[in-house]
Amino acid sequence: MGILNVTPDSFSDGGLFIAPEKAIAQARRMVEEGAAIIDVGGESTRPGFAPITAEEEQGRILPVIEALATAGDALISIDTYREDTARRAVAAGAHIINDVWGVQREPGIAAVAAETGAGLIIMHTGRERQKLPDVIEDQFLFLRKSLEIARAAGVADSQIVLDAGFGFAKETTEENIDLMARFSELHALGFPLMAGTSRKRFIGAVTGREPGERAVGTAATSVVLRLKGADLFRVHDVAINVDALAVVDAMLARETASSSRQ
Repeated sequence: MGILNVTPDSFSDGGLFIAPEKAIAQARRMVEEGAAIIDVGGESTRPGFAPITAEEEQGRILPVIEALATAGDALISIDTYREDTARRAVAAGAHIINDVWGVQREPGIAAVAAETGAGLIIMHTGRERQKLPDVIEDQFLFLRKSLEIARAAGVADSQIVLDAGFGFAKETTEENIDLMARFSELHALGFPLMAGTSRKRFIGAVTGREPGERAVGTAATSVVLRLKGADLFRVHDVAINVDALAVVDAMLARETASSSRQ
């Protein structure tokens, strides 16, 4: 999944793709590099972000989604927590709703997925609440509540992917590293898992790199998380992650083949 921030203030690429023609060109570049999904967002969700209106968000993303849908080169995801934006984005051609508030900020967003059949990515966040001290127990607490909301709205399990929400109110580098180390425990929830570590602050803390210089560190986390069972990877730098995942997948395929012969 290639990240397409149609925003002026995202933490590592704010303003680069705010013009529709630049956003569309970047989407095509990511598809050429191997992205199967383009995740379009119109509002920054970085720490300390300035909220915008739904009208502003839609004004940024809808022309881009319509153009990408017409091209038909990749699946399109809309990165929003707003029910109305999700509904309009799916009508414009988006296939997936990616909600960083795990359908708990505007629960009606789950109804949009149920009514349209769109995929639904439910992300864990620790923002605006008291978290449990254990990083995985808090994942279960939050995500089980989100799943209850989604199922009550009529969303099928087959539509759902879960995202551990790296960097979203994970207050320390250690908390993010612990989440990465224990990521495989999330399989107990029974859903495909997405990894969204791209250029995050904890990678900078480990490597000493600025956001635009964290592609290699991100690719390292992608390899680790693939080994822990992640299925989908949301990244800014597509090519390097595609290559890193090709290597680890080749190794995993050999392991599987070897096990089947024994």
